[in-house]
Amino acid sequence: MGEEVKLLGLWKSPFSSRVEIALRLKGVQYEFFEEDLHNKSALLLKSNPVHKKIPVLLHNDKPIAESQVILEYIDETWKQGFSILPEDPYERAHARFWARFIDEKCLPAIWNACWGSEEHEKAMEEACELLKLLEHELKGNKFFGGEKVGLVDIVGNFIAYWLRAIQEVVGVEIFTKEKLPKLYDWSDEFVNDLQESLPARDKLVAFFRVSFGSTTTTSNSTSTSN
Repeated sequence: MGEEVKLLGLWKSPFSSRVEIALRLKGVQYEFFEEDLHNKSALLLKSNPVHKKIPVLLHNDKPIAESQVILEYIDETWKQGFSILPEDPYERAHARFWARFIDEKCLPAIWNACWGSEEHEKAMEEACELLKLLEHELKGNKFFGGEKVGLVDIVGNFIAYWLRAIQEVVGVEIFTKEKLPKLYDWSDEFVNDLQESLPARDKLVAFFRVSFGSTTTTSNSTSTSN
């Protein structure tokens, strides 16, 4: 059966990257459409009329929005080979909890600590404490999914890859080997395993050097992805 898979996204978006990681792990062929969020395509507006955000997955012209929803859709649709979520219902619920913890708790705290906060030290402390909770969840495993990448690892791609590039540009030290040794080692393993699914680091750093000159630009770019 022929299938048409399209991804509307941005090369620099960790949310788009989550979907690309999942598709590649599953061995699904897809076509990537780079969006201009200052001039959104008619296809994006039609496919995600509620939020008007990327990423959007189009499977045989049927749109699915929001990265975590898309990840579960991919796992349920292409069951062959690699599994993103565990089979056990409790473990699946547990993975969903920590994935949401990353998006709802960790990412807002990290963004706040990197810029725009009037109480910088307090924001830094909050971000570090949340990352320590996440680190504890590793429980000595290579990945949150055990010995292979799973839902929590994929959702945590921003922490594993984007955050270290941002720190280099902004000059903050939230995520270091000294503060979070197990989580730092996890990020190395994640990048080593999934390098081909991640944007080039030098290109990402160059983008941040330009974008972080304006907190307004940065805030706008983060609000158009999920």
